[in-house]
Formats: sequence, C-alpha cells, structure tokens
Amino acid sequence: MKPFLKWAGNKYQIVDRIKEQLPPGKRLIEPFVGSGAVFVNTAYDAYLLADANGDLIQLYRHLQAEGDDFIAFARQFFVPENNTKAQFYHFRTEFNMTQDTRYKSALFIYLNKHCFNGLCRYNQKGEYNVPFGRYQKPYFPEKEMHFFYQHAQNAEFRRADFATVMAAAEPGDVIYCDPPYVPLSDTANFTSYSAGGFGVAEQQELARQAIACAERGIPVVISNHDTDFVREEYAGATFVAFNVQRYISCNGSKRGKAAELLAIFREDQYLH
Repeated sequence: MKPFLKWAGNKYQIVDRIKEQLPPGKRLIEPFVGSGAVFVNTAYDAYLLADANGDLIQLYRHLQAEGDDFIAFARQFFVPENNTKAQFYHFRTEFNMTQDTRYKSALFIYLNKHCFNGLCRYNQKGEYNVPFGRYQKPYFPEKEMHFFYQHAQNAEFRRADFATVMAAAEPGDVIYCDPPYVPLSDTANFTSYSAGGFGVAEQQELARQAIACAERGIPVVISNHDTDFVREEYAGATFVAFNVQRYISCNGSKRGKAAELLAIFREDQYLH
C-alpha cells in the first residue's frame, strides 16, 4: 500500500528491499517515520512511530483517533474551486496561523497534495512555505488513509528526536531509521550541509545510537546514500548497496538514479 502523503525520500519503491533486512520482533520503532511507507507495509504486533515534525505527528494522531470522520473532514478541501493559486495561499496562511489542530491536520493533507512536488518545508519562523503546485486534479487519498487508520490501531505516535526514541528501545524491538540523507557530492562540502538542522554531528550521533542499540541486542537498519562518509561512520555494520530512482527534484533532468545503501547493525557485530 502506498503512503497517503507525498514525501521526499519516500521509501515505497524500495520497501521490499528494506523488509528483507528487517528481522522479526515484537515492535517496530521508526524514529523518522515520514510518510510511513515501511510502517504500512509491515506487520509487527506494535509500532512506535516518531518524527521531529509535530504537524505530521498531529495529523497521524487525528487520523488514528477519528478514522472515517477525519477522512470525510479532510476530503471537503479537495474541490475544484480550492485548486487555485489564490485559495492555496489562503489555506497556507490559515495553516500557519490556526490553533485548531484538527483543521490544521486536514490542511496538511490539502497542502501536501496541492503544493509543488509534495514538499514539506518550513522557514526560520517555523512557517510552512512551499509554493503552489499547479496540478490539474489533485488526488484525495481516501483508500490509503483508511488503510493507514486501520493499521495504526496498534501504533504509538510521538513527536521526539531520534536519540530519545532509540534510547527507549527494549529487547524485542526492531529499529528502522530513514534520516535526512548525507549529500552525494564530495564530502569536502559536507561540513556546511544541514537538512532541517540534520548535519554532520547528527549523522554521527545516529551512528552511535545504532551501535549502542545493537550492543543491547536491538537490531537497527538505517537507509542513507552510499558515500565514503556513511561507510566510515557506519563501520562495523553490514551494507546492502543498490541504486534508486529519484523522483523529487526541482530539475527534472536530475531525477536520475542515486547510490543508496542499507546499513544493518546487529548484536553479534559488536561483541568483543
């Protein structure tokens, strides 16, 4: 099943590769849940799904709690008269100003499907600022939302940083991490890189947390670009490398294949 949100780096197209590397366990933990592609395509007994994006987690909680009532509420925004530049910017302003979490969550879906390339981006003031996307007929993901709602009944959604979530893991858990990726360009430029505040220090901390979890008997699988930096920081892990088609780019000519890897951290790799 596809996620109901468009999402940069969405793992739907490689979810089978990821599932091949995920061991069995009682609970799957995702510290960077994003659109939830891995969540909706796996069958663990329980889930802990976290993200630093509070608007995203708020949306998931409303859908989890209300199901069809929330789906019907969100559907009303998907009418032809709302598919205009003026109406889009009106709703974008409403999204940034409202204190009504239910309304804001429904607008999150509207913006996601009507904005440019389905991006989710905020300015330094914390305001959503993606421009209008000019789609002929944006798709309302009713079927996908209903599936997500049903699957979410054994899930906990939490707004939290990855280190806090991973530290709370217990034996029997399995962790899958889909962090902001390191750039594919030369690592000499990496010191200035930060996607949503996720730079070198955060990438290194993620690697430390993965090793710490593995040493406690909690397997961790991490997706990232296949670069020298990643392989060095994830030293000791098992790597599965492959190429992935990239679909979200401002420049259509750059939507080519990118080198990606899965790093698998297991307890037996860190026993001394």
